Amino acid sequence: MPTDQQPPVSRRKLGLVGIVGLCAAGAIVVTGIMARAKTDEDLKTWTDNQAIPTVAVAPPDARVLNATLDLPGRLEAYYRAPIFARVSGYLKSWSADIGAQVKSGQVIAEIEAPDLDQQLLQARADLASQQSSAKLSEATLTRRRSLIASNFVSMQEIDERTADLANKKAAVNSGQANVERLEALAGYKKITVPFDGVITQRNTDVGALISGGTGTGPAMFVVSDIKKLRVYVDVPQSYVPAIKVGAKAIITVPDYPNRTFPATVEASSQSVDVASGTTRMQLALDNAKGELLPGGYANVKMSLARDAVPLHIPASALIFNQNGLRVATVGPDDKVLFKTVTIARDLGRDIELASGVTPDDRIVTAPPDGLADGDQVRVTGGSAKVNKPTTASEKQDVKG
Repeated sequence: MPTDQQPPVSRRKLGLVGIVGLCAAGAIVVTGIMARAKTDEDLKTWTDNQAIPTVAVAPPDARVLNATLDLPGRLEAYYRAPIFARVSGYLKSWSADIGAQVKSGQVIAEIEAPDLDQQLLQARADLASQQSSAKLSEATLTRRRSLIASNFVSMQEIDERTADLANKKAAVNSGQANVERLEALAGYKKITVPFDGVITQRNTDVGALISGGTGTGPAMFVVSDIKKLRVYVDVPQSYVPAIKVGAKAIITVPDYPNRTFPATVEASSQSVDVASGTTRMQLALDNAKGELLPGGYANVKMSLARDAVPLHIPASALIFNQNGLRVATVGPDDKVLFKTVTIARDLGRDIELASGVTPDDRIVTAPPDGLADGDQVRVTGGSAKVNKPTTASEKQDVKG
């Protein structure tokens, strides 16, 4: 029985099949190589991009964060008089202790001065003697003049008696002035109050030895008028132009933590203290009820009058190193430029700058370490996510 036989394949067909196979294999190899090369190039580009630091930028804030200035101050009585003795002696008595309300002219103490009393008695006796001598000289001159017509006395004697009378009258005037001086001094044996106020100090007692007229050592009494207080505060030099005479202020004290007291700027020392770099300013504070105590601490919040709105930046933007205090800015070409700045006020999270930047600057809010002038950066407004390209092996894993 005959069998079916297939015709043999020609060599030409086999050659064509081989060529097609080789071409397909070559295409597969070339495609793989090109894919791997592209993946490597993408990975290199991504790596280069990742080497460029990404920074967040923001312009300086021109918003007024705080239009007031808080400073420590000291309360003082509007009038304060230390009272010293004018005469020497012993304290005989006193009638006003600390905290006592006193009136102008009120006697609060008396000094016993026996030496002064004796001097006054002697001066009065000397004055009486001088007055008697002058009276006798005047009577003698009158009698001598009545004898001129009888030529019993000469004109020389009359002139001598006239000169003697003038000397006696001058001595009387001198003695009278001495008596009045000692009487005025004796009036200081009574210590009086110069103005209405309160006794804030008493540094003497009955029987104490008083040295008058020296003005040294502690005062016998200190009288203060506390119906109105002066508040002294030292203002940094950079803020002096922003605080005008007549500006309003708010005073707080530890005695009354939940209360505030209005005050007004009255005067400025118009000079800067070399040691502290501050100017002393005086504020007036009404204290009609006597609630605030002179000598106490106070917190003073003063309103600032500015010609221009200051610029503020986040505290994290500051860089302090051997080059000083600087901030990093980003130019139009996305390159870093450092600028030296001056701080006006540290407000915690925000810094008020006195100079160094403009409102158009782009400030790096949190500069990374190692950033230098001219570095290329990538600017972002937030936390944008950067996607890493997939490698060839990862693609194969995904496909597999």
